[in-house]
Amino acid sequence: MEPYFWLALLIPFFTIFYQTAWKNLNHNQNPKFSWPFIGFLPQMGSLAHRKLASMATSFKSTRLMFISLGSMRLVVSSHPETAKQILSGNAFSDRPIKETTRLLMFDRAIGFAPSGKYWHHLRKIASNHMFSPKRILNMEGFRQGVVNNMMQEVCKEMKDRGLVELRGILHKGSLDNMLESVFGSSNFGCRGDELGLMVKEGYELIGEFNWVDYFTLGFLDLFGVKKRCYNLACKVRDLLNGIIEERRRIGDFRTRDDFLSVLLSLPQEDQLCDADMVAVLWEMVFRGVDNVAILLEWIMARMVLHQDIQAKAQQEIDMCVGPNRHVQDSDIANLQYLQAIVKEVLRLHPPGPLLSWARLAIHDVHLDKCFIPAGTTAMVNMWAIAHDPMIWPDPSTFKPERFMEAEFSIMGSDLRLAPFGSGRRACPGKALGLATVHKWLARMLQQFKWLPSQPIDLGECLKLSLEMKKPLQCYAIARSFKK
Repeated sequence: MEPYFWLALLIPFFTIFYQTAWKNLNHNQNPKFSWPFIGFLPQMGSLAHRKLASMATSFKSTRLMFISLGSMRLVVSSHPETAKQILSGNAFSDRPIKETTRLLMFDRAIGFAPSGKYWHHLRKIASNHMFSPKRILNMEGFRQGVVNNMMQEVCKEMKDRGLVELRGILHKGSLDNMLESVFGSSNFGCRGDELGLMVKEGYELIGEFNWVDYFTLGFLDLFGVKKRCYNLACKVRDLLNGIIEERRRIGDFRTRDDFLSVLLSLPQEDQLCDADMVAVLWEMVFRGVDNVAILLEWIMARMVLHQDIQAKAQQEIDMCVGPNRHVQDSDIANLQYLQAIVKEVLRLHPPGPLLSWARLAIHDVHLDKCFIPAGTTAMVNMWAIAHDPMIWPDPSTFKPERFMEAEFSIMGSDLRLAPFGSGRRACPGKALGLATVHKWLARMLQQFKWLPSQPIDLGECLKLSLEMKKPLQCYAIARSFKK
């Protein structure tokens, strides 16, 4: 029987027993309308970042907007000042854990583990061994090898199909990059392909709407999300436990510097149990693959759409690097315009405009003089901040030059644009992600001129990250590069 039938039967139950989440809290004055019982859930979806921004503007509640999503209390910031209070405040030190997140084991990994001794231990391990400047530098040769393979795939697609669909090439390159960094090898054969499919399925599951996240319906699985998450988690455990046991049998992890070997060679008192190790390794691959690929697809869409900006970036590369060698990591510091392009794309198309920014109030707190009870979810709408005309002149225009006029950090200190978060929950892999994006973008622009094969569609789809709704297709024409 269709799940909607059961939902229809449950509506009278909610009508009788459900109360609006913010009822009896006298500061909730800004929303003018919401659906009975379900709050603002109809406003959520693939364009939730835009809808919430529009609501905040119309209610004159950009600093803070109080809404309900089913039984969930939600406060939304669309302003840098209140965003800083949320992201840097001790009261919002945890992340809200939805059922999908828990079932996919992310509650034991860095992104969602509750703040405390265990979480601090994970952050220390990641900072010292996975994302340290020394390790990023040591991985340059492999990143170069991955992008070489990607350029070969571009040539192959142009020869075989007459055009390039970049999404598949970018995802494959990102997966190889993460497998090498996490496991010390991208040559996993069918296991690497299987892990890539698991990442794809996980993104689909986390992006799906689940009633249990907004109502007390733990006993139901209306759309089969719980069952699918359980099945995927079992497959992830089996695969990663096999890799861990294989590495233990080989016993050479003390001479290697991949992340799995680091975890296995930690002192006894710092060791993680296998279940936690699986969760951490899974999160590293899961988050590392799509973030880089999604951002690069947005950047390349802008390069294809704005031929003058693409040409200017290529001129900068030609002047700073020349035609006789590939771009190196050491060249990036001199490619100021290329860095500005990346910043402008992060402003216009932030990969995590909502979900990556959610925090949970662990105790009662006053936020911007408003009382926020413990258990409230606080969310920063970075898309709204980055498109606010009071902060960014002509915010809808793609204009990298705005970042050439003055030094502007995007690493979390300036909440006008902090795409990797801020405060204690900022993304620990931001330096590695940027190093990869800058290097691969420079190589793509150095070797090819990118032209549209059809009108560029900048339509958005918000899942866990903000993706292009339709994969980018374009022509790649070889430039006069002698290497």
